[in-house]
Amino acid sequence: MRILVTGAATGIGRATAIELTKRGHEVVATARRVDALHDLDVADRLQLDVTDETSVARAIAAAGDLDGIVNNAGLSEPGPIEGYPAEALRRVLETNVVGPVLVSQAVIAQLRERGGGVIVNVGSVQGRIGIPFGGAYCASKHALEGFSEVLRYEIGHFGIRVVLIEPGYIASGAAYEPGRERISHGDHLSVYDELRDQWNGSDDKVAGVRPGPEVVAAAIADAIDDPSTPFRVRVGADADLVLGVRSTMDDETFEATMRATLDLTW
Repeated sequence: MRILVTGAATGIGRATAIELTKRGHEVVATARRVDALHDLDVADRLQLDVTDETSVARAIAAAGDLDGIVNNAGLSEPGPIEGYPAEALRRVLETNVVGPVLVSQAVIAQLRERGGGVIVNVGSVQGRIGIPFGGAYCASKHALEGFSEVLRYEIGHFGIRVVLIEPGYIASGAAYEPGRERISHGDHLSVYDELRDQWNGSDDKVAGVRPGPEVVAAAIADAIDDPSTPFRVRVGADADLVLGVRSTMDDETFEATMRATLDLTW
């Protein structure tokens, strides 16, 4: 199969491009900066800014006939909602939500006309739960969950599969390209210092030793290879634990349980 992967410069995207190539697929690796892909041994490397409609159209046209896409490109810029800049919120939502919509729109017609294909959206456990300082990222991944469900209803009729991957905490975090700074916001708001102190390292209490992006890449490749893959695929023991517990509790009980587990008194 010929598969286009967004955000392939680092992290989950890069690992996915490598894994799919190992399995014999033709991979079209894309990133905002194509030079960041120079060492990837894939079928094609293309420049793609998922937030730019012209860039998306150009990349999809250059990619040729595709059997599927992996919407992986993403940003995470943490910070308390009170001090979160509007431009940062727009940047995260444009990349994590609008981007997958634009790329999907660009390929649906050709997949429909060919009678099938697969769209894999890389979500997160944070698309099902909220965490302190994760307002923008959690909002974007919650939105991606809804978009993916709607897309599944609309295009499944044409033989196009939609799979939503829900990783827990992965060692690579979100995919950042070289030259793109990791940004956090609201550090000047000292009223949240106590919460920051309590929250720092809390993910390690749940995840323990974080797995690398290769485990997510394997799940993505499995989803592409196996037509019987369910709509939602959890990746990581922490994702199984947290989402499993979340599904059995009401909001108040889940929050109390997480606070107790993570020693949050805030």
